[in-house]
Parts: sequence; structure tokens; C-alpha cells
Amino acid sequence: MVERVPPPSAQPRSRLRTLVASGAAALALTAGAVVPGMPLGAAPQQAQAADSGNKTLTVAVAQSVDSLSPFLAQKLLSTSVSRLMYDFLTNYDPKDNHAVPGLATKWEPSADKLTWTYTIRSNSKWSDGKQATAEDAAWTFNKMMTDEAAAQANGSFVTNFKKVTAPSPTQLVIELKEPQATMAALDVPIVPKHVWEKVKDFSKFNNDKDFPVVGNGPFVLSDYKVDQYVKLKANKDFWRGKPKFDELVFKTYKDQDAAVAALRKGEVSFVAGSPALTPAQANSLKGDANIKVNEGPGRRFFALATNPGAQTKDGKKFGNGNKALLDQKVRQALFLSIDRKTIIDKVFQGHAVEGQGYIPPRFSEYAWQPSADQSLAYDPAKAGKLLDQAGYALKDGKRVGKDGKALDLRILCHATDPNDKAIGKYLKEWWGKLGVGLKVDCLDDVSVPWYAGEYDLAFDGWSVNPDPDFVLGIHTCAALPIKAKASAATDNFICDKTYDELYKKQLAEYDTAKRADLVGQMQSWLYDSGYMSVIAYPNAVEAYRTDQIKSITTMPEAAGNIYGQDGYWSWWSAVPAGSGDGTGDSDSGSSSTGIVIGIVVAVVVLAGGGFLLSRRRRTTADERE
Repeated sequence: MVERVPPPSAQPRSRLRTLVASGAAALALTAGAVVPGMPLGAAPQQAQAADSGNKTLTVAVAQSVDSLSPFLAQKLLSTSVSRLMYDFLTNYDPKDNHAVPGLATKWEPSADKLTWTYTIRSNSKWSDGKQATAEDAAWTFNKMMTDEAAAQANGSFVTNFKKVTAPSPTQLVIELKEPQATMAALDVPIVPKHVWEKVKDFSKFNNDKDFPVVGNGPFVLSDYKVDQYVKLKANKDFWRGKPKFDELVFKTYKDQDAAVAALRKGEVSFVAGSPALTPAQANSLKGDANIKVNEGPGRRFFALATNPGAQTKDGKKFGNGNKALLDQKVRQALFLSIDRKTIIDKVFQGHAVEGQGYIPPRFSEYAWQPSADQSLAYDPAKAGKLLDQAGYALKDGKRVGKDGKALDLRILCHATDPNDKAIGKYLKEWWGKLGVGLKVDCLDDVSVPWYAGEYDLAFDGWSVNPDPDFVLGIHTCAALPIKAKASAATDNFICDKTYDELYKKQLAEYDTAKRADLVGQMQSWLYDSGYMSVIAYPNAVEAYRTDQIKSITTMPEAAGNIYGQDGYWSWWSAVPAGSGDGTGDSDSGSSSTGIVIGIVVAVVVLAGGGFLLSRRRRTTADERE
């Protein structure tokens, strides 16, 4: 899913154990997770009702929901909610990201890797009392395979599927056209067939009218108000064990300073930021009684995306992107004029790592860096020469094309993200010295002009999953929209045969090292193309009230994030202050619940072994972020 947002998220998915001896270590998952608080409008003392009455965890978020349908959701918040509502075949262990059972208790490939058999657990029930079975999973995948609208968010996972059947209630069989290395990392929420088979148009059904919504995850969606809140009730019948909080609420704050103030007053229990707290906000909270600031290596990247020419799958052009950006030299010139170190030091104030490849360093197995000769490091002089070569001469301080028109550009900016605005000012200054004009368009919802192709550049960002397949797939030709201005999986309309061929090869490669090399080649291609420029890998900086939350699990446990996880561990494990020891039920592989989080000031690069780290979510609608 798009941690989609993530997806990016996407996020924006889940994975495998030690059941497959071959190259299964190369497989993984994707998406996002969530965070705590108290009832809307409640006073601080109401959240203190430790062992009596309703225990509500309220999370202040900046994003809005794009859809509560798991077939359409791409924003991080939306995919996080999907993770709480529906079980996936597999999940990630919060300690080291290895795949653990979800709805499937085990999974095995045939010798040729073309047939995968999943054993579906018999102790998972839908919230309306019906048994969850392999037929639900088969129906979910088949719907995505046959209905383009149902494939909008996660269709890349099933394009290589040949046939999906359910020979029995506890057996799911997936036949592939070619080997696929993500079979323990299918980031797809499984929905109840008996509910969803009644939906007539998946492109318009947002799953937000009738409550409670039937699901089998740790929480049940109980209420929703656009741009106000999402409410979920604890699922007492969840197979892994009931969450400790009775209710989880995601409350939307467009003003993040107001969200921080609400945390300080005790009106919310957790603040995620937009998508992270700014250094000023985090510093203002440090030292406050009953408030803990958590900082860990982020799973997302912050980037600039160009409009390479919006197009549909059948090649129809649309939108009004500046044609100057069709020239690779122009794109590279712009990126050569960005001083990343200044952005890290002045905007993120050290709470980020300088960007290079498409996969964050947290996912060391797939992280990539350009060579010295390849690097597009800050070099305004070289940028000017490239613009000269592209035919944009400098006249009276302005770059002018052969048609006599000045090179003036627009960039989409998220109105709720202060980093976008701050960096926009720097870009205006740096590109202005180069002779390029820039207008910064800050909007509450950038997805409207983005999908319409009515932009030149945009601040972009996705949450990356342990398996990189999804976040790489959003740049394939298959991700393009079916019709102009329609929402789609594509990030910024990239379509290239060379890239697509590399994507196809990495998807079929089970050998971890060989697959990592192919993923590196894809990142190298994206870097050289100039379509994307990764500026930074921001830390996850968030805060919560210790007088409302006794303990909660980070991911990774040693030094990780709470909001936007690849799973539901944070909110499922969260223990209300004043309650018992916080030990929760666990099933094969979930190695921790109730871990008190400390402040992490250094970015930890996870190394080695079988870590399958990377995925979803952009900034076109926010992970999107």
C-alpha cells in the first residue's frame, strides 16, 4: 500500500519467516502505522482513567484521508488505518523486519517458484462474526486482477499473478507467470468477500458511509468525519490479542503548532508532525513534564520531482508542465543548484541525513550512492553551463529560451509542511541567481494539480518499506493513469523501457545480492535522469505524553519510529498509563510489546544479514505524505 505515501507509505505492506529456505530472505512487506491520545475534546484528567472507563488514544496528524478503501488509499494516514482495519497475509517483526505470520501462518513455494501456497489461520474472524478464510484472500486478489479501479493502490503486486484459488478455507494458492521475489511481502489488505462483493464501482466507493466497517485487524473503524477525525474501536476478537486502548482516534490538525499545544495541554496523547515535528517544535517540548520526544532514523525520503510530461497509459499527453523540463540538462542544472548541506543544517537543523539514492540508509541492503563522477553535488557554475548548452542564455539576469520566453517555473508545496515553505525560499534564491524564476504554490491538497499534470515541480516524499518493490513500481509505465487527470499509482508520470526492464528483473530475482544490484541500477537510472532529486532522509521526530501512554513499541525496537510503521505494532502494543505491566499477547515472531522509547539523536543505519529493508508514500497528497 502506499505508505503509499506511501504511497508513499504506501503506506503506503508485510513479509516472511524461515519457512522458505531458498532466496526467501530477499522478500518483504510495506505501508504505515499509527499513534495515541484521548477522546476528542476531553480534558487531561479524562485520559487518566487508567483501569476504569473507556481508554482512548488520540493521535494528532497533519494529513487528511484520501480514501478509506484499501483499494484506493495511498496517503500514509489512509494506509495506516487500513493496516489497523484489515489483516495482511504476512507482517514485519518490529525488532528486525523479518516476515512473520499475519492472516497466513506459513507460506511455501514450489520448486520452480511459480506456485505459492499459503496456510490461512483458522482463528481469525471478521468483526461481524463470520470466519475469515482463504476465499476472502482469493477474492481480494482476483478483484485486483480483473478490475482496474480495484488495482489503483496496490495493483503492482498482482500484475504477475496468473491464477489465484482457494482449494479450502485454510489454503490459498497463487500461481505466477514468472518468479516473483515479493511473495512474502504482498502489501495488500485482505477484505471480507461477503461485504465487498456488493460494491459496484470500486473507483467511487470510499468505504466511509456505514459504520462500524467490517474488518479483522486489531481495530474496527467506527466513525469518520472528513478533515476532522478517524475513530477506531479495539477489536476484542483480534487473533493476536485485544489492544490495550479501547479506542484509537486520529485527529486532524492543519496547524501543527496547534497540535503541539494540544499535546502540551493533554488534549491529545501523541503528535506525529507534518510528517515530523520541526526542530523548534521538538525543542519546545523537551523538558516538559510528562512529555517524551522520540527521534529515530526515518523510513522516508524528502525529494523534488519534476513533471516530465503527464501522460496516460496509451500515451495521451495532458497537463501544462513547462516543456523546458523535458530536457535532461535543464533538470540536472536545477538539481546542481541545490545546496543540500544548507537544507540539512538550516531547515532540518541536523535532524536528517543528506539525500542521495532513492532508498533511505535505514534500509542498508538496498541503499545506493552515486559515484564521485556521477554525483550532482552543489555546483552553480556547472549548472549555468548546462543551461547554456540547453539553449537558455542569461540575458539581463534571466534565462531566456530560443523562443524568447523567460524560464519561469512553478513548484507545488504542502501548505501544512513548514519544511516545504522554508526550502521553497532557498530554491527561489538559488535558482534566481541562476536566472530561473520560481513561484511556490502552497496548497492544502496538492493532489488535484498533481494528478492533472498542472505543475512543473513538486515537493515529494514517500515512506519506503522493507521491500523496495512498491516504491520502485510507482515509476513504471504500468503505474500511469488510464485516463487524463485520474488518480493513479504513478508518482510523477515517468515511463521508460530501460527502467521497466530493470524493474521486471528485480521482481523475479530471489538472490538477495543480485536483486540489490538491480535495485541499485534502478536508483542510478532515476538519479541520472534528473526526474527526481532526493534532498534528505528526515528523522522521525514525534512526541507523546507519558502520563497517558505507559509504553509503546518503536520500529525498529532499538531506535525507530512510532507513527508510520510497517505494521500495527505501535498502536496494538500501546499500554495506557496506570494500567498493568503492559505485556500483550504475541504470535510467532512479534518479539516485543510495551517498550518504553528513549530519545534517539543519531541516525542508525541498520546493517547486515537478512534485513529486507524499504517503500510507500509520497507527498502529492502528503506520503503520499
